[in-house]
Amino acid sequence: MKVALIQMSCTPNVEFNLQKLAKGIAQAAQRGAELVVLQELHNTPYFCQTENTDIFDLAEPIPGPSTDFFGTLARQFGVVIVTSLFERRAAGLYHNTAVVIEKDGSIAGKYRKMHIPDDPAYYEKFYFTPGDLGFEPIDTSVGRLGVQVCWDQWYPEGARLMALRGADLLIYPTAIGYESSDAPEEQARQREAWITVQRGHAVANGLPVIAVNRTGHEPDPSGQTRGIQFWGSSFVAGPQGEFLFRADTDEEVVAIVDINLERSENVRRWWPFLRDRRIEEFAPLTKRYLD
Repeated sequence: MKVALIQMSCTPNVEFNLQKLAKGIAQAAQRGAELVVLQELHNTPYFCQTENTDIFDLAEPIPGPSTDFFGTLARQFGVVIVTSLFERRAAGLYHNTAVVIEKDGSIAGKYRKMHIPDDPAYYEKFYFTPGDLGFEPIDTSVGRLGVQVCWDQWYPEGARLMALRGADLLIYPTAIGYESSDAPEEQARQREAWITVQRGHAVANGLPVIAVNRTGHEPDPSGQTRGIQFWGSSFVAGPQGEFLFRADTDEEVVAIVDINLERSENVRRWWPFLRDRRIEEFAPLTKRYLD
């Protein structure tokens, strides 16, 4: 399978961002992509740096304008697209939602972000209700996609549940970057930890992992911080954690990566982790902490 990753910077101009994405999807399709994965909340700048009720005006229903827009592109170019949208479910009820668009332009399924951070410059709990759709892969014409979103990527449980439900790929649209006051060596540690934990999901589950992050600097509208420098570094890892592709930190890129899904079958035969799991001993994992 040929998979495209679109790593880009975002501006406050939504229409400009959408047209940039449309151009990238067209380019990816022309280069043979069958699946195109976009970054988290790609229509706008990452608005969670502040808490502002006016921002809720950016949210939209699903189906809605964005799914219509990307559905038209999917149908035009014959590709499956993984999008990431600010979903308005009802007044006062909003989600950070990944939507998978099938090649015919229809909605194949959606996933609502389960783990919601609340850190300086990442005030997501103000905007998003935790997901309630579970860790359910989405069936498409290119395979069963185990889609999660950003902060979910730090948790092995979600990746495992997607694998146990037959996912062929683990996919993570992302928006993550540096806090400007951190020392360069601390910034590097954070970026490498982000990559390492996801490569671990690939190894532990015998599945390829696709992580697509944004790049560029986005200022803090409040002026209280120096904004976020998103660290890019979008990558694809194979089922043994091997790099199939890794983007630079500061480049916009439309990358095409070949993924051989048959390799997952072979790796799972060599390393039968699912066979040897002691599931009868795992019940304590449902507890918050074991005192």
